[in-house]
Amino acid sequence: MRPRRLPTAVLAVAALAGMPGCSVNGSVRVPHPAPTVAEPVDVGAIRPVLELMSSLPQGDPATQAELFQQAKDAAELSPTTSNKLRYALALATPGHGGADPVAAQRQLSELLARPETLLPIERMLAIVALKEVEQQLVLLADAKRLRDDAAREAHGDKLATINRRLAAETDENTRLRKALDEARAKLEAVTHIERSINDRGSSLPTNP
Repeated sequence: MRPRRLPTAVLAVAALAGMPGCSVNGSVRVPHPAPTVAEPVDVGAIRPVLELMSSLPQGDPATQAELFQQAKDAAELSPTTSNKLRYALALATPGHGGADPVAAQRQLSELLARPETLLPIERMLAIVALKEVEQQLVLLADAKRLRDDAAREAHGDKLATINRRLAAETDENTRLRKALDEARAKLEAVTHIERSINDRGSSLPTNP
């Protein structure tokens, strides 16, 4: 089978599962108790969530939509802490159509505002996912700023081109207007000369 790339939060929890004092599938490995781990970490409690976060980016669009909708429906119809965390992590997982880092940040923050309602492993996963979402939002903001800067520069170049064209057209109009004025003046001069000749001719005496 081809190795699958897991989300950062999944990898973080998986790494923790390999630490002394962690429990995976009910087996406890404690060769040297780690003083920083206050209690065993039961990854099995969040295994369905980890599987969802792993499966969402890899499925076809129909499968992604179905998995995401299941998580959303469960959170809305049965809003337990576990279901709400599952939906928040589905929102936080990139690579599918339902991903929404802004909504994920809001929901994860609300869950972490009441840490006592979460299992220790759930709380740790929520914290890791929230940090990842916040970094993603920073990157998205930077990307948007760069796009806006590029758009402004492109707009400035386009505006400069339009101004140059307008200036050229204005100069051409001025030249044409000057040429028209000169032609009109010449025409008036010729008309004046013709009128003078006609007037002189009409004033000459006629032979009997």
